[in-house]
Amino acid sequence: MLKPCSVVASVWFRFGIRARGRAAALSRAMLRRAVLGLAYCAYCGSPAALAESAFTVTSKDLQPGQPLGNAFVYDKNGCHGLNHSPQLQWSGEPPGTKSFAVTMFDIDAPGPGWWHWAVAGIPASVHMLPAQASGSDRLKQMGAIEARNDYEGASGYGGPCPPPGKPHRYVITVYALDAVDLRLASGRPALMFEHEIGTATLAKAGITITYGR
Repeated sequence: MLKPCSVVASVWFRFGIRARGRAAALSRAMLRRAVLGLAYCAYCGSPAALAESAFTVTSKDLQPGQPLGNAFVYDKNGCHGLNHSPQLQWSGEPPGTKSFAVTMFDIDAPGPGWWHWAVAGIPASVHMLPAQASGSDRLKQMGAIEARNDYEGASGYGGPCPPPGKPHRYVITVYALDAVDLRLASGRPALMFEHEIGTATLAKAGITITYGR
């Protein structure tokens, strides 16, 4: 997998070594390129980079960069959606994955942002959440737990409901984790979920959607 990149860096290196006389400046430039090329190859070939590039998430309900459907919009605070959590599916997790987690975060909300959803404890054998998994017993049945979102202390999924004006961006992320027990419990703050998820992340993949009113 690294051969094309390695070959290019090797050519740069040999060319720089052989350059002489008036080409000394060129030699030094080529050597610098070789070093940069080899460093790039080392990064691209690292297990972490390869794992993250192979791990993907898709959804039948969400189109990246497109407005969110009303079924997934919040049902209070002036919004009149159905507040269904979206369908998600993922694949390509790295070896050693022991569980999955999911978060949804509004990166355009004022201040530190707004947590709409955080789930942990999804078994490694599960690679799909159906629509409305948060509003049913599906997550409980698989042993997963949900955080308290930023809507008045409510737990589980809380759909988008930004103030009128410019649409907000919502990032839904699926994490492959190297642990099962994250020392969390249902109803704890999403920010706490984020911290514990971060300590166990092997790879992550996301979808960004928009919604405005």
